[in-house]
Amino acid sequence: MRRSYSILAASFCAGLLIAAGPLFSRGPKSEFDLRGFSRLPLLEGGRIKPMDSFARNSLLLIRGQQSLPVDQHRLSATQWLLDAMFRPEAADTYKAFVIDDPDVLGLLGLERGKERRFAYWQVEPKRDETRAQAERANALESSRRSRFQTAVANLDSRLELYERIKNTIMVNGSEDPVGEFQTFVKLVPSAMKAMHLPAKSLAADKKAMKALTEMLDRYRFLASAAAFKPLPPRAGEPDDAWTSIGEGVMSPSAATEPHPGLYAYTRMAQAYRKSDPAAFNDALRAFEVWLSRERPQALSSARSEEIFNRAQPFVAGMTLYVMALLAGFLWWGTRRAEVQSVSMGLLSAAVLVHTLGLCARVILQGRPPVTNLYSSAVFVGWVAALLGLFAERFHKKGFAAAGGALVGFCSLLVAHHLSSSGDTMEMMRAVLDSNFWLATHVVTITIGYGGTFLAGALGTSWILRLHFVKKHDAETSKALTGLAYGIIAFSLFFSFVGTVLGGIWADQSWGRFWGWDPKENGALLIVLWNASILHARWTGIIRERGIMVMAVLGSVVTSLSWFGVNMLGVGLHSYGFMDKAFWWLVAFAAVHFLIAALALLPPRFWTTNKA
Repeated sequence: MRRSYSILAASFCAGLLIAAGPLFSRGPKSEFDLRGFSRLPLLEGGRIKPMDSFARNSLLLIRGQQSLPVDQHRLSATQWLLDAMFRPEAADTYKAFVIDDPDVLGLLGLERGKERRFAYWQVEPKRDETRAQAERANALESSRRSRFQTAVANLDSRLELYERIKNTIMVNGSEDPVGEFQTFVKLVPSAMKAMHLPAKSLAADKKAMKALTEMLDRYRFLASAAAFKPLPPRAGEPDDAWTSIGEGVMSPSAATEPHPGLYAYTRMAQAYRKSDPAAFNDALRAFEVWLSRERPQALSSARSEEIFNRAQPFVAGMTLYVMALLAGFLWWGTRRAEVQSVSMGLLSAAVLVHTLGLCARVILQGRPPVTNLYSSAVFVGWVAALLGLFAERFHKKGFAAAGGALVGFCSLLVAHHLSSSGDTMEMMRAVLDSNFWLATHVVTITIGYGGTFLAGALGTSWILRLHFVKKHDAETSKALTGLAYGIIAFSLFFSFVGTVLGGIWADQSWGRFWGWDPKENGALLIVLWNASILHARWTGIIRERGIMVMAVLGSVVTSLSWFGVNMLGVGLHSYGFMDKAFWWLVAFAAVHFLIAALALLPPRFWTTNKA
């Protein structure tokens, strides 16, 4: 017993060390302080975030990955962002845009071959045609667009994001951003004299006004094209008064008291262009000192989020869940107690890492754990894994642990793919902007989702065991069925309470408790399905096999209520048309229907001797 606990503890610690690995990585080698730059705060999408988050989200939207292969090495998201903003002529050559639609390739004059990734310079000659086609596509509802229209609209949005990034800190093509800004400051007094006192102005003043007008046009463009706002408000200004570089230059105080960030960013831009890491790092340090004095909370929050991004707890959680699941399979094959201890140690580490990741998101976002589809996927997996870990203490057959690890991994995998759609800590929609109801209705009903999926995983285990295990242990089957039954009852309670709380929230928000909205119908269907399983068992209509089949189909019902409603694109609860996920949802449902049908066949039917 003591040996088993020692192995469990060692496996747990090893899992935590594996998860902590990314925190100790040094990152890409560079004389430029990439990590310091990645921690600078900015305002984008309605929230303050680090440069690192913006870089990762932007590269995910453009390329689908958080790094970019260039000349036998990989650029981090921050390196790519620096090149896009400060050395766009180099970034234009990076093959960052995925284009695989044949009609879009034809529009761009590109050949369809093995290459699916293209550089901006290859697309730019046909930029006007791409924009025109995208405008026609965007005039239609997303569900009515053709394949080509969807592809060209998607490409146009990625190209527009890249173009805005290139024109955020300096106008694309600028060679001396510091000199331009200094010239602008010097011209302002003479230009103002020519504008307000034309009788007393000299020829040089009029010339200054003309030059200033031309520069103002450039800075107006910089203000309108900026992808984010990097200049925080100064002392005495409102907390939300963040500005872009262009807006900062054109502010009334720019000529007499320029924002410290203006010189910092223009100096960093020039130093990066000239490959001068010392000057870049000096400008960065000076700006960090100002931020720590004037906006310490924004700087601290950005640094914390950068550490969270680097840690990638949910990626580490996926790895540990898979390792725990494989160890569980090995234990079933060997029946060695040491292997079981390894499996439980890894699962415990995975749940802890998952928990820490959830808590970090709650702290960073200042919201309850479930705010959008991404966070709901993360939370559902956590609930299922935690339930599986807790249930395994009583069942001790490995099924609860395996089910929890499987659902935990699958839900984090779903969340990983959902993260490619942009910022996962995005601002809340107005109808959802209530921490009280997010913490009660949304969290409660999502706990019901997690429990239902875990019951479905246990049902799948029971059915596969029926056909692939030669010697059946009646006690194990009975215990597995009882465990699934208890989890279904648990899920029914939380699903019912969550649905009622949702009705109360709807009454406060929309003036009606129930409106037969698709999402409301889905929530009701989950409650009725779980209740029907309990009722059928109480009345003797179903027994072990029936409970497990209905538990498997409960996962289909829950997935349709969870994701299917968003694919309909209708109703007050629809928060985005996800056409890419449609076939994955169909495949998920089809697999579970096949598993349920397998339960209706005789045990190990393929080995039965035929007369």
